[in-house]
Amino acid sequence: MARWGVLLLIVPVVALMGLYFWELGDIRECQLSGGHWDYLAATCREQPQPFVPFIERHTLMVNGGMLLAMAGLVMCVVGLYVRRR
Repeated sequence: MARWGVLLLIVPVVALMGLYFWELGDIRECQLSGGHWDYLAATCREQPQPFVPFIERHTLMVNGGMLLAMAGLVMCVVGLYVRRR
């Protein structure tokens, strides 16, 4: 159970970070070319656009990932606490 818990603890967090940094790369590329990033449409625009936080754009993914990570933490603790037979 501890092995599955470790997977559930690590994989969602790494996936969220990967998605965040992938999007951040697109944002930086747009800004370096002189544009403004439209967070809702995920495109580069000429006019300034309002900032929309990552958690507001991907609420289900962030909350679901954190819920899976917490379930993994509980599985790790239970797996380490219960003796093997």
